[in-house]
Amino acid sequence: MTTPSLATRLEAILYLKGRPVSIGELVELSEQDRRSVEEALMALTAAYAQRDSALEVVEQNGRYGLQLRPGLGDLVKDLLPVNLSTATLRTLATIALKKRILQADLVDLRGSGAYDHIKELLAQDFVERRRQSEGRSYWLTLTEKFHRTFSVLPDLGATDLSEAA
Repeated sequence: MTTPSLATRLEAILYLKGRPVSIGELVELSEQDRRSVEEALMALTAAYAQRDSALEVVEQNGRYGLQLRPGLGDLVKDLLPVNLSTATLRTLATIALKKRILQADLVDLRGSGAYDHIKELLAQDFVERRRQSEGRSYWLTLTEKFHRTFSVLPDLGATDLSEAA
């Protein structure tokens, strides 16, 4: 498997952060030099501008974000199977991608707003939280309701199978 390009990694960072991010933060998160990040960000912005995509890269006050193009918000609201904000859905997507993540790590990835997202996801029974055996954080995992609602099968890894034996 090839390593994703810097533009692709920046796209993932912008998506997962779900909020405008400074060049400095992109440099830190991508572990690349500023010039490379600026060039890759320009390429990513141009690629989105040239294709017919639901998303666009926007810049506000020196911060960059990935967002829906104007006019698509109502469509997305009608299609969502649950009443969750876009930011909360991104937090849920991050948990789903990781399958199991420490709450502290999730907050590092998504920002302090993730605490509110976690409360909402717990209240709607899409995630469950268990205290870490050593440490002060919590493990976040997906619930059966998440898998039913989003038609995603749980990952049955080798560890699950060995526990069943």
